[in-house]
This record gives sequence, structure tokens and C-alpha cells, in this order.
Amino acid sequence: MLQEVVELLPGVESVRLKFGLLTLLLSATTVSQASAGPVDCTHLVAWTTAGVPHAKLIAIAKQRGLGFRLGTQTEKELTSAGARNEFLIQLRRLTPVADSSCPARLSRAATLLHDKHYDDAADVVNRLLVNDQHNGSLHFLLGFIEQQRGDWDAAFDHYTESKHLEADFVEVHNRLALTFYQADDGDNAIGEARTALSMDFDDGDAYRMLGLGHYANQQYEAAVNAFQESLTRDPDNADVYYEMAVAVRDQGSTDQAVELIRKSIALKPQHWQAHSTLGALLGEQAKYKEAIAQLNVAKKLSPDDPSVRENLAGVYYSKGDFDLAINEYGELFKSRPDWRRGHDSLARAYMAKNEYALAAAQLKLAVQQNPSSAGEHRALGQLLLLSNELQDAARELRISVQLDPNSGTSHYYLGTALIELQQGPAALTEFQQAVRIEPTAEHHFALAACLMSLGKDSDALAEMEAASRLDPDKKLYNARREELQRLMKSNSIR
Repeated sequence: MLQEVVELLPGVESVRLKFGLLTLLLSATTVSQASAGPVDCTHLVAWTTAGVPHAKLIAIAKQRGLGFRLGTQTEKELTSAGARNEFLIQLRRLTPVADSSCPARLSRAATLLHDKHYDDAADVVNRLLVNDQHNGSLHFLLGFIEQQRGDWDAAFDHYTESKHLEADFVEVHNRLALTFYQADDGDNAIGEARTALSMDFDDGDAYRMLGLGHYANQQYEAAVNAFQESLTRDPDNADVYYEMAVAVRDQGSTDQAVELIRKSIALKPQHWQAHSTLGALLGEQAKYKEAIAQLNVAKKLSPDDPSVRENLAGVYYSKGDFDLAINEYGELFKSRPDWRRGHDSLARAYMAKNEYALAAAQLKLAVQQNPSSAGEHRALGQLLLLSNELQDAARELRISVQLDPNSGTSHYYLGTALIELQQGPAALTEFQQAVRIEPTAEHHFALAACLMSLGKDSDALAEMEAASRLDPDKKLYNARREELQRLMKSNSIR
């Protein structure tokens, strides 16, 4: 997922289940076509408040007709909802085909929403729904309010009800696609996006949602193609440039990703996620000065976001500024003790300063927060091995092997711990597994040393010869092989 775009929040897992139930319900229910008439004031204010692009709203008003007369009060309410002057000018050019009033409280909800008073805004809209239960635009607005406060499960419910009431509104399919994307449900996101495109083949947002759906399915080439179609129709959409950058980054095209993110930032300088991701990518390219500058911009724009500090700490670590890296990680975990990433990276920074006890403490936290990670158990086991805490090291390495039995590295380090614990036969099994999975010179040499300790010199010699063939420049391997040959010859003479 594009976690840089918006963090997945609790509750979205039930979206898939609700979609299954919804499908059954819709098959037995007649969908209202209330939205097919002229666009009344309530719909236009609700949709404007919920962020529907002005161009789309003008197109709908031209197609279906304007269902109210513009006046000082209605223009004031539309302005409160977020309407710009150009939008109002275009509306004035339309001849109303009907007349309707606009609830005064709706503009109040818009003001509350823009001030991020989400609970109060939702309360106002819910009160309006009491007397207008079948108004899809109000459910759409509630979906947007829930989306803004991060409750994607509740957003799904309201967008679904809006779709049920007014299925001919293209934008509701785009919003549902976004909720499915947030639930990492690429197939249903693609389905909703295609529905939107079947209604309006030139909808740039629908192509964007199609791209996100393909991205969720790790279909990166299809995602990039969809994003390109979106940009063809909306070439100034900074979000699409950013999302396409993340997709090409995951394809391995770092240079192209950097170029696309720069375009996104040029269009939307306040997009902190773009600055943060650009900083991380520049860090990978060892362009540390610019990387740090970009991440400091991101931190200034979003001082409370933990991912920015994590990226900045990672760049400091790569640059070799371990103290600065440790400081950033420290500030991160101080402000967000529940943050689940970065403890392993902080441990590496401590290890670079030979502060093994502090590193071990961080790795133990990493294991506690992510107990199913074989890599973190292995890292902790290796560190405990260095600290000569052999029993604890063996325990962590056994867990690592259980979680990832196809890791030759884990078998190798477990074998090393068992040798130190004088458990030769058990160590032999682990080294044999390491050689089977990853037949490197180092693994062959370790197996040879284990075989020697068990008195199996002939087998050990064969492993020494394999190690020497794989890494002929390693003088140690040749020296030990020759030493073993002399020992075997001496023993045969006796």
C-alpha cells in the first residue's frame, strides 16, 4: 500500500465483510434515482463541502439542470462550503429549472468540518438526515467527515448508503474505491473505479482510483498506466504524481520516482508526505544534504508525524551521524511510544557505537512489538551471541529458524551458538541446513569446523575444499585446509 499517502487505521478490516453483505442486500433492493433530477441547493453544498471538484459539479448542473436560484444567501452558503469565485461565476450563467432552499445548518456543518471539529460537523449532518433520510448527498458528506477523522469503516457505511440512494453519482464510486484501497482490497477498489469509468470514461479521479487498486494488488505496471491516464486528463494533480512516484519506486526506478515527486512538490509545496518520501529516496542515493533538508521541511509541515522522524533518523544513520540518528529515534519513541517501526534501526545505530546493551534493549522491544518477524529474532540472537549470552541467543535463533526455516543465515548463527554451548551434534544439523539452503564459502567453512570438532576429518576436508573453491582468495580457508591435511597425514602415520 501507499502508506506514505495515508496511514491504514483500525477498523477497515470489516469493510470486506460489509461489502459482501451489501452485495446481497442490493440484489434485492431497488436503487433510488433521486439524484437524476435537477441539482438542488442541499446536494450542491454537501458535495462541495465533501471536496467534489468544481468542474464535476458544473458538469452535473449543466447535465441535470440547476434546482435553485442563486442569491446572496445561497452564494454565502456555497462559499462556506468551499466554493471559489470562478465556480460561482459559472453557476450564475446557468438558468435554474427549479427552485429549492438550502438548510442553514448545512453551511454550519461545512464551517465545523473545515475547522476540523469533526464530531460537531457529523452531529449537524445527522440532525439534517432525520428529516431527509433518503438524501444521498448528506450520507456522502458524512462519509467524507468520517474519512477526514480516519474512521474508514464508518466512511464506507455512509458512502455505501449514498451509492444505494444515488447510484448514478460517479464520485461516490470513486470514494468507495478509496475505502477499499484503504482496506488493502485491490479487487473491489478496481471494481468501483471501473464502474465510475463506465459512467464517465474521462474521469481523471476514477483512473487515479484504478491506479491505487492495482497498486494494492502489487500490479505496478498497470498502476502506473492508470496514473498516466489520470494525468492526461488532470495534468496538475500533485497527488497523482506522488502516487505514481511511489509505484515506480517499488518497481525499482528510484531516479524516476525522484523526478515525479519533484513535480508533485512543485504543484503542492505543502505536501509533507512528498517531502518526506523525497528525503528518504535522496538518502538512498547518498545525497544526504538535500535529503536532510527535505525531511526538515516535512517535519516543519507535519511536526507530529512519526514517519518523518523515522526517515530522518534513517538518513542520519546512513550518513554515519549515529548520535543524530539516536537523537531522532529517541524523540520519535518519546512522542509515540506505540510506534511499531524503528527499534531495530535504533539498535543498529547503538551497535555502530559499540553500545551493545542499549542495542539489545531496542531489539527486545522490536521483538515484543513484532513477534512474528524472523529477521528481528535473528538480529537479537546475533547480538546476544556477541555479548556471550549464549542460552538467550540460542533461544532467539531457534525462534528465527522456526519462523523462517529457509533462512540459511539463521541456521548458521544458531549452529554457531550451539557450538559455543558445546552441543556439537545439534550444531552439525544447523550448519548442514545452512549449506543446503545457501552453499556459501562461509557456511561450508563453518560446517567443516563443526565436523572437525566431532572427529569427522574426512568430511571436514571436503567442506574445506568446497570453501576454498568458492572463495579462493580467502587465505584463511587455504591455510586451515592445508593444516587439516597435515593433521590427517600425521594421524595416518601413527
